[in-house]
Amino acid sequence: MSSTPRTLISPATLARRRGKTAYWTVFTAVVVLFALAFLFPVYWMATSALKSPDEVTRTPPTLFPDDWHLSGYSDAWDQMDLPTHLVNTLVQAVGAWVFQLVLCTAAAYALSKLKPAFGKVILAGILATLMVPAQALVVPKYLTVADLPFIHTNLLNDPLAIWLPAVANAFNLYLLKRFFDQIPRDVLEAADIDGAGKLRVLWSIVLPMSRPVLGVVSIFALVAVWQDFLWPLMVFSDTDKQPISVALVQLSQNLPLTVLIAAMVIASIPMVALFLVFQRHIIAGISAGSTKG
Repeated sequence: MSSTPRTLISPATLARRRGKTAYWTVFTAVVVLFALAFLFPVYWMATSALKSPDEVTRTPPTLFPDDWHLSGYSDAWDQMDLPTHLVNTLVQAVGAWVFQLVLCTAAAYALSKLKPAFGKVILAGILATLMVPAQALVVPKYLTVADLPFIHTNLLNDPLAIWLPAVANAFNLYLLKRFFDQIPRDVLEAADIDGAGKLRVLWSIVLPMSRPVLGVVSIFALVAVWQDFLWPLMVFSDTDKQPISVALVQLSQNLPLTVLIAAMVIASIPMVALFLVFQRHIIAGISAGSTKG
């Protein structure tokens, strides 16, 4: 005996014209309200950079610019040296992504499929770091990169100061391990019978099957570095090496408000574009870990 799913509105009510009209009216209103709540701040920031400095601070504010001033974006690009800082951010984000993807994937594969001694204890210790506030780790991390143990090298003003701490990401490692746990062991055993080694199994079987979760981890890794402020502020005293998040604050003195807003719009474009391009992969990767097989 089949049972129909229970919903807030019964199928009989939706079959009536009045019920269908009410349903779609409420649904459309909710979608429009949520869209406005999320998109209006973006619109306000983008259009504020097109206003004059006096119009930005006018009360009451204007919804559309009286006069369109495109010079705000060009001034931000030139006066704040945005190309240099965007390249710095790109180098730091891509490097952290590569380090994290390689090492976190290897660690997750080892904990999931190789079953090392004390693997559960090691995983518990890694997950325990999620309970520690990020602010509590700032000083130990700074002392470590200022004088790297054993080799006594100073990594300040070096991209390695961003790349190496980014590797220790317990959340992404656990996300990868959970996905690897759901890969059928029969597939891996068949590869072992064919003579494939552990690295060959990882490269030829596990990684191709793990594209959705690898895409999610990649997005998380890139966004985390792109939006980070406190840590790059501490390790990059050289202005020419600072990422865009730090440069926006350090170089904002004595600049018109419209120029600063335009710089923030430019700085947010890469991450917005990244999300729009890979949104399907993000959703697929998040839902991939919820199904077995």
